[in-house]
Amino acid sequence: MVIGAVRLTLQIPECHSLKAKRRVVKQLIERTRNRHSLAIAETGLLDRHGMAEVGLVTVGNDRRVINSVLDKAVGYIESLGTAFVINQELELINL
Repeated sequence: MVIGAVRLTLQIPECHSLKAKRRVVKQLIERTRNRHSLAIAETGLLDRHGMAEVGLVTVGNDRRVINSVLDKAVGYIESLGTAFVINQELELINL
């Protein structure tokens, strides 16, 4: 079994309130979850305007497939244009 996890630090431009930030992050999470077979949640920087930390996780039996799923999900998040990925940490764990 292979567990793949990505932690993304996002910059959300022109976001001057927590309410606006949460709206953007919620929409980003819902769209990504519906499009890709993975778990995604806001995991950090909860009270910081214009910044968010999002975690993505998926499980499978092939490292290449897991890596590909996570790469496609990150690419999709970047393609939305609502947030910019400023840091990305990937970890694949074999159990």
